[in-house]
Amino acid sequence: MVMKIVPTKANLIKAKTSLQFSKKGFELLDRKRTVLIREMMTLIEKAKKIQMKITNTFEDAYEALQHVNITMGINNVEEIAISILKEQEYNILFKSVMGVEIPNVRYSAKKINTQYGFYRSNPALDIAVIKFIEVKYLILELAEVENSVFKLAMEIKKTQKRANALEKIQIPKYSGQIKYISETLEEKEREDFFRLKKIKNISDRTKINN
Repeated sequence: MVMKIVPTKANLIKAKTSLQFSKKGFELLDRKRTVLIREMMTLIEKAKKIQMKITNTFEDAYEALQHVNITMGINNVEEIAISILKEQEYNILFKSVMGVEIPNVRYSAKKINTQYGFYRSNPALDIAVIKFIEVKYLILELAEVENSVFKLAMEIKKTQKRANALEKIQIPKYSGQIKYISETLEEKEREDFFRLKKIKNISDRTKINN
């Protein structure tokens, strides 16, 4: 592939310019990849912590729910659960990390506002409701983080592929072209020099003989 290029000074300049752009592009991609990996690893650690909180909160919620089921009866608990309003209390915005649009879930954690009468419930029910609401908000956070990790991972994969193409293909190609053209031009200059020197020697001998 290198040998097909015409060894001219114009092509040498073009190859040097392309090599410079390729190296600069690789540096930028490598820097982007580093930032994305750092951001992704931070989010992975955050996801682990949120998952642990969800597990612990779920355990507390189910423990309270079991107590409520025993003290109030499952049928009463189901009726109260149905009466509780299901509200969509969040918005999804997006923020950019090195050109990657990742979600940012915005919500305001509201205080518990029961739709059931206190005469039909007990403190354990309030605890269960509060814990399940906490789980809901934690799940929103986890969904944001996991979706962000997925998008960052896909961008890292794409960035890695482009960086490899520059490092393994483009940069060696242009380096080879520069080497080939430079060596060919140098060889041509030496040939021209010796040719001119030979012509000069012949001319000098001709003058002497005349």
